[in-house]
Amino acid sequence: MYKNKILLITGGTGSFGNAVLKRMLQSDLSEIRIFSRDEKKQEDMRLQYNSNKIKYYIGDVRDKISLSHAIQGVDFIFHAAALKQVPSCEFFPMEAVRTNVIGCENVLDVALQFHVQKVIVLSTDKAVYPINSMGLTKALSEKVMIAKARSIHGSDTIFCGTRYGNVMASRGSVIPLLVDQLKQGKKLTLTDPEMTRFMMSLDEALDLVLYAFENGQNGDIFVQKAPACTIGVLAQALKELFQLNNRIQIIGTRHGEKLFETLVNREEMTKVKDLENYYKIPADNRDLNYGEYFSKGEAAVSETSEYTSHNTERLDVNATKELLLKLDFIEEEISSKKSN
Repeated sequence: MYKNKILLITGGTGSFGNAVLKRMLQSDLSEIRIFSRDEKKQEDMRLQYNSNKIKYYIGDVRDKISLSHAIQGVDFIFHAAALKQVPSCEFFPMEAVRTNVIGCENVLDVALQFHVQKVIVLSTDKAVYPINSMGLTKALSEKVMIAKARSIHGSDTIFCGTRYGNVMASRGSVIPLLVDQLKQGKKLTLTDPEMTRFMMSLDEALDLVLYAFENGQNGDIFVQKAPACTIGVLAQALKELFQLNNRIQIIGTRHGEKLFETLVNREEMTKVKDLENYYKIPADNRDLNYGEYFSKGEAAVSETSEYTSHNTERLDVNATKELLLKLDFIEEEISSKKSN
């Protein structure tokens, strides 16, 4: 599947891009292209991996010209570039629109222009019932992907997507913040101890993208089933792992935050395909001539049928500790603490 093919990763210097590189460098891909705005992070990656298989492209998904230079000759794209920090997007919503929505459309347009075989658009649980700018723009990027997929009749290009929850220890996420506060003897700042979040590792997020890559058809969105825990349980698990007893400070919910996240909404659950470890949400490929498709109407929608971080498997402190210990980041931090 990968032999002599070229993969491009937008936003490739981030946590996901690094996870892809570690996995895909061992594949039969002939080239992996990293596309991002930050030349310093690209230089750090160049020094870290020291591989002729990796090519680096400076550019911005907002700019079709820079995308054209990077995408020409590419077979596959993992589109991970996005503005992801919820509070920042609340203060600069139009910046989120330009990157998350227009940038996504640019990637899809240029991919179609250069006959890319498959594009996987990465999304987030915050795109479901969105209340913040980040979630709203990611929801719209999903709609852009589905609309483009619906309109490309006669093309060999496939557009599909993934949607996942909190990726543990990813850049800017809560776990590195809490670990940092623990090490410095500071109070652990929690927004709401009862807030729940899905818990996925970077490897699981990558597995989801690769599953979508291997199985996705135009307009499909794939979701990985994942456990969840409360932020309070997460903090307690980290305290016990590091054998520290830092005090907790409740700082209140930040701009645009929700008590729990949803990966599949009620309407989607009526048509979702259960694939054991994943859900597949197929695209609605009807056009606007609804009369041609009417048979019995839509299935009844249950008020409790959505898939959320409140109703998925709930981890207690011990189960959360077991999950955290699977992360290289946590093992390294604990080992460092013991050696000091």
